[in-house]
Amino acid sequence: MKKIRIGILGYGNIAKGLETAIRDSPDTELAVVFTRRHPEQVKIKSPGVKVVNISKVEDYKNYVDVMVLCTGSAKDLPVHGVQFAKMFNTVDSYDNHAKIPEYLKNVNESALSSGKVSIVSIGWDPGLFSIMRMISDAVLPNGSSYTFWGKGVSQGHSDAIRKVDSVKYGIQYTIPA
Repeated sequence: MKKIRIGILGYGNIAKGLETAIRDSPDTELAVVFTRRHPEQVKIKSPGVKVVNISKVEDYKNYVDVMVLCTGSAKDLPVHGVQFAKMFNTVDSYDNHAKIPEYLKNVNESALSSGKVSIVSIGWDPGLFSIMRMISDAVLPNGSSYTFWGKGVSQGHSDAIRKVDSVKYGIQYTIPA
């Protein structure tokens, strides 16, 4: 069986979880990890897999089947989604809810221009949480939707806060009502 060769762009918490999922999925293999950092500074868990600077990504157009974009929604994905959809089939977890229609339009145009497929906003919310709400509403149309997660740190929101000029360190907690 031919395995799906996955590329990862960015190597934070989401990418580290993805790396484990790829390892545990018999029909996929991690092909390469791209980073904006110096590649020798990035230590991944997959022996023999190259870590490459993002500036070399175009060299891997015919080597990666699917590129998973694991960079931030606030500033990175609006650029990376469009940029990488021209070269790769992509999957991302863009979660700036109000801007998803515009983001989808831009990524779709880029992907269609090169015959690629891009799947956007496939994360927890939107993504899995949205699917669960849709299924629940279909089964119980008069029910009420409640959260099923508890208190915790929002990685995406915390990342966005830390990118604000003059913020030395920021963290955002989500406490559902």
